[in-house]
Amino acid sequence: MSAERITTPFGAQSTAADTIAGVDLGGRRATVTGGASGLGLETARALASAGAEVTLAVRNVEAGERTAEDITATTGNKNILVAPLDLADQASVAAFVADWRGPLDILVANAGIMASPELRTAEGWETQFATNHLGHFALITGLHDALAAGAVASASASASATAGTGTGGARVVMVSSVGHLNGDVLFDDIHFERHPYDRWKAYSQSKTANILFAVEAAKRWAPDGITVNALTPGRIRTNLMRFIGDEHNPAAPAAFEGTSTAIRWKTIEQGAATSVLLAASPLVAGVSGRYFEDCEEALPAEPGVRRGVAPYAVDPEAAARLWQVSVDTLAGARH
Repeated sequence: MSAERITTPFGAQSTAADTIAGVDLGGRRATVTGGASGLGLETARALASAGAEVTLAVRNVEAGERTAEDITATTGNKNILVAPLDLADQASVAAFVADWRGPLDILVANAGIMASPELRTAEGWETQFATNHLGHFALITGLHDALAAGAVASASASASATAGTGTGGARVVMVSSVGHLNGDVLFDDIHFERHPYDRWKAYSQSKTANILFAVEAAKRWAPDGITVNALTPGRIRTNLMRFIGDEHNPAAPAAFEGTSTAIRWKTIEQGAATSVLLAASPLVAGVSGRYFEDCEEALPAEPGVRRGVAPYAVDPEAAARLWQVSVDTLAGARH
């Protein structure tokens, strides 16, 4: 893969319907975490509209089933499945992995929480990091063999597909955030055991971790035909924002807005466009280990500007370090 920056004909105003147009995902299998609402719902809807079998990995199965019915009604695709998944619960993640059968072509790590009050998992882990990073880390690494099998099948299908429509390989998409610009992974105290809890630092490091995962997984899994990229969807009003501006967090809107520009809100359909692009478009076939914004590869961040990617988020040494920390953390929880 060339180091040349990736651009596409799409932009900030593009929708998921735009980026999926002309793509045929018939015979492909996709999983979207947090697929019951918001960005996850619109991502799943777009993939379903292109013919993919889509599994909604959700905490609330009843809500997921309602969403599946809605997707079928709007796309005509009846291959919409629902499976329970609580990313903050390692037993739930392990059960999802154990129950998966067959190849997997697309995994969109969309679920997450933002700026929650201080909460801890059964293992004592800070919940934002545990949910946004460790849960997805365990899920995706646990499904590696399924993704590798999907890569073989997808590559074969793409080889015989009409030129320009094949997607090739298997794809993992990490939904990060512009919030990663607020801070690096706090390697010396990831779970706020020695310092006062800061909900925004906790969120920021978890979103930086999503990008670092893409950087390291892209390197490790390239021989398997698996591409891994990260993105920011932009600023969208979804249930992810339920803790912002509440009575416990009245100063959050200013922290969320940043320093230099007013918030430019997107619709949910626009917010899902970059996820769908990375999950399915032939325009980014073979691209891996990158961070995207507004349907193109992000530029390096500049001070005071709420755009771009921070250098610490794509640092290969930090990515390798986080991978090992994550492996060790999960291994410790199993003993």
